[in-house]
Amino acid sequence: MVHIDCSVANAFRRILLSEVPTMAIDRVCILNNTSLIQDEVLAHRIGLIPIKADPRMFEYRSADDTEPTEHDSIQFNLKVKCTRKSDSSGETSDPDHLYNNHKVTTADFKWKPLGNQANMFKKGDIHPVHNDILIAKLRPGQEIDLQMYCFKGLGKTHAKFSPVATATYRLLPDISLLEPIKGELAKMLKKCFANGVIGINDQTGEAYVKDARRDNCSREVLRHEDLKNHVQLSRIRDHFIFNVESTGCLPVYDLICQAIEVLMTKCKKFIDILDNVDNEPEDDDDE
Repeated sequence: MVHIDCSVANAFRRILLSEVPTMAIDRVCILNNTSLIQDEVLAHRIGLIPIKADPRMFEYRSADDTEPTEHDSIQFNLKVKCTRKSDSSGETSDPDHLYNNHKVTTADFKWKPLGNQANMFKKGDIHPVHNDILIAKLRPGQEIDLQMYCFKGLGKTHAKFSPVATATYRLLPDISLLEPIKGELAKMLKKCFANGVIGINDQTGEAYVKDARRDNCSREVLRHEDLKNHVQLSRIRDHFIFNVESTGCLPVYDLICQAIEVLMTKCKKFIDILDNVDNEPEDDDDE
């Protein structure tokens, strides 16, 4: 983002973290759990699993809603029981050779369409983002049987609804060489920065700034008396480099677009409030 104020850039970061909606598991009905993991811990682990589903296709649930519906909920079932393999031998201790279903992962989630959801969505549209997330380990005789319901929510309510793992920004580095630097000093200057920041001309042997964007805020060059007065380090105050890592529920491009829409809605609401204040008639003082 270029030519904007720092407060605007920070607003985008905060909106990405806490005000872009997602679908997450919010209700877990435990029918049977004989594993070593307590019910509360198991429900908490499951709630943090990112779900691949477009939240724009669902509505928020109100406090009066009791039963999940096709318009505001997604249901998953999980039923896994560990058994001992009949052909296992006692010569190995590898659980993969001894037991069936000894690992419970997100691949065991079964989506159960509610109402008309089977026609609204394709079979692969709704599922956990990753199929190899380990939930629990079982041994023969242990079983997990759950019903899970996903609701639409915001990250400011609970971190499980946050659509991003990280959303950070930094200012664009600005590196200026005040005097020509050649020879051994040029090689020393190159080592003071991350790879790709400083280049050396093959013909003249003179150092130049190749890509300041790769700089990692190193101040190593200031420790060298021969170099510190020839280099000026600063940051461009209105150029922000964002790093947004999605949890996988939505692509980063869609998250940025939704964050812009949220900020525009906030601005419009604030402008409407100011307009109403300006249009209010002034009360005459009674004497």
